Amino acid sequence: MKVRSIERSILFFLHFLFLVQYSGIANAQETHRSFIYNAWASLSKKDYKKALEFTDKCIHKFEKEAISQQASLSSFPSPQIEGPYDILNCVGVAYFIRGKAFIGLGEKEKAKESFLKVINQFGFSQWWDPKGWFWKVAEEAKRELDKLEGRKSETLSPAREKEIKNKRLSLAFPGTEFPVDYEKYGRFVNEGTDKYRYEIKDRKGLSLAVGEGIYPNNSVFFDPMFEKLKKSGRLEGSQWDFVNTADTVANFYKWATVGEEPGVALFYTALSLERAGLVKEAIKAYYAIIVHFPNSIGWTYWQTPWYPAKVAVYKIRYLCRKHPELNVELRGARIKILNGFDKDVRNDIFIVNPGRLQIKELNLEKKGEEKKVVRTRGGRYVRLVQYANRHWQLLVEDKPYFIRGMNYYPVAVGQSPDDGSLKNWMEEDENNNGLADAPFDSWVDKNRNNKKDEDEQVVGDFRLMQEMGVNTIRVYHHPYKVDKKLLRELYQKYKIMVIMGDFLGAYTIGSGADWYKGTDYSNPEHQRRMLESVKQMVEEFKNEPYVLFWLLGNENNYGLANNASENPRDFYKFVNQAAKLVKQLDPSRPVAICNGDILFLDIFAQECQDVDIFGTNIYRGKEGFGALWEDVRDFVDKPVVITEYGCPAYMRNADEKTAEKKQAEYHQGCWEDIKNNSAFHKGAGNSLGGLVFEWVDEWWKSYNPDEHNTNPNFAGPFPDGWMYEEWLGVCSQGDGKSSPYLRQLRESYYLYQRLWRGGEEKRESE
Repeated sequence: MKVRSIERSILFFLHFLFLVQYSGIANAQETHRSFIYNAWASLSKKDYKKALEFTDKCIHKFEKEAISQQASLSSFPSPQIEGPYDILNCVGVAYFIRGKAFIGLGEKEKAKESFLKVINQFGFSQWWDPKGWFWKVAEEAKRELDKLEGRKSETLSPAREKEIKNKRLSLAFPGTEFPVDYEKYGRFVNEGTDKYRYEIKDRKGLSLAVGEGIYPNNSVFFDPMFEKLKKSGRLEGSQWDFVNTADTVANFYKWATVGEEPGVALFYTALSLERAGLVKEAIKAYYAIIVHFPNSIGWTYWQTPWYPAKVAVYKIRYLCRKHPELNVELRGARIKILNGFDKDVRNDIFIVNPGRLQIKELNLEKKGEEKKVVRTRGGRYVRLVQYANRHWQLLVEDKPYFIRGMNYYPVAVGQSPDDGSLKNWMEEDENNNGLADAPFDSWVDKNRNNKKDEDEQVVGDFRLMQEMGVNTIRVYHHPYKVDKKLLRELYQKYKIMVIMGDFLGAYTIGSGADWYKGTDYSNPEHQRRMLESVKQMVEEFKNEPYVLFWLLGNENNYGLANNASENPRDFYKFVNQAAKLVKQLDPSRPVAICNGDILFLDIFAQECQDVDIFGTNIYRGKEGFGALWEDVRDFVDKPVVITEYGCPAYMRNADEKTAEKKQAEYHQGCWEDIKNNSAFHKGAGNSLGGLVFEWVDEWWKSYNPDEHNTNPNFAGPFPDGWMYEEWLGVCSQGDGKSSPYLRQLRESYYLYQRLWRGGEEKRESE
């Protein structure tokens, strides 16, 4: 989805080091970009006068053209076409940097003037954040201005802006049948092929069966509530303002009547029904997408293709799992998209089997017959086995091992890679007691009063993770030194193993490339350096008993400071070369990749025969991971580990308790999906477990490490439709004054404690 990593705080510090080194080169080029690169670099070094010098040059040379570009726009251009407006973006950022520099110099009035300039004259400027998203410069300028003037900045949802009152959705024309027997009203043609279609024979009968808002029923236009909402103005505005609001009534009528691509419109109609608690109607609407519009295509925030029918399959399965009282299930549904792992939809081929939504049948399968091992990968210490039913299992010393993992990188409040203040958590010892602070000296603020009371004793993160049920964390061997003694204690005392990784040139780590040019996976010198880094990792840690397996990369396929997204075949060929080297040096453990979602899965399948495990950082919503499991099974036939998944514990216009509850609900759905797709369960059988992102909130993600920012970073499948990068922890750091020691355990922590410690450990070892 986007760039995330337990080590990325280090990466962005290296990014700023690059900017500092690059400033001399950029200065000679005298371009709008070079001025901004140099200004950022100067700001990061707290050389505020130099930052002002570069922004002055940018503004003097390019402001007139920026004003012209701003005047030509009526809304933000798509990130895909931001290039023609690059001068506008740079000038807007130049004024923003000026404001920050004036703050650093203590000249608050001049800072205010700079921020007002952005807001009033360059409101459509935006900038690509190295952390992986676009941000709107005027919005950030408004927040800085609010802080300078002592106002609390607040982002209002469309629901609050319009002061819409939530009402309960009640349909005037509900359907007559659940589940709907589509074969009564038409016929399925060419199921399981790219020529699939559903032919309606009795449109009136089908319309009555499915009910209002669900294709082909158009009775919503005759619903008195629709007319009432239209006249009152509650349906005014873009349909995209009617997705994540609390007004499910308006959401339903907007999407059920909008002139949008039909599969997309029906998906959000179904979503509004689901959120209104009309679960049967939601299931019928999701299934109607699969039946009628399986080839439907939408687009994500990142302008990548999104397939509503594929998501609908897993929405239905999730709802059936959450509501067993309905006694229905979706059997046999599968939408397979050939050539669907890139960004080009023109070559997509849809192989569609709509399956059947029907009353549950008694499952009399004899699983014991399928436990014959047919394939083994890995070695004597850790190995993978595949059974006759195609399911996979991870074994450690011949015992089943299911990954209950945590991405652990406890960044203290006030530290940031942006100003070089980030420290190595394995060595950080602020109280000088000879122990690493977070692992051994943290304590739980039980009553959340941000003070250490007498009954709140020091316990340490390692103990807290053990009590939660964690058995695995992820660590990269560079760029900071790894404390092997500390990891041995983690394993011996707390029974937690380590997935050991090499970034493989992600963010230029290991390749020796500069950030601006990025790692080139066809460059022999870059390859040599990266292979040397991989060799160093394996040689140093191959005899450590806590290493579970080796991990290559971290979302390299998204192309941040490398060319993997431009030349994916070169990248995956090199991944396989690195995997071969690992196996030569240590044949006792498997090798995994850390991919970003399933982008380029087809090329991975062709080029990475020596990679044993498909690892992926993936954020798809509370229902879990959709078609991931089947896609990997069908195209690659390798086991899967979720290397990152998670959800923020913050929502706009919701209190702390509600937001934490929603975070826990998201995690529960994801973990249920991970378990459901493990060996000898109902799903694909290729899940090896997952690693939660993350242990504790990191306050630096929005550039002000002393403040727990609540500005949304990008749109996505989260409780209120937005990702808040600083709120992903299952633990909070409270008000930050007792960092790095204070921990407030969120509901998601206790959820995992129940899931992972409630007898599950025993069952997995049997």
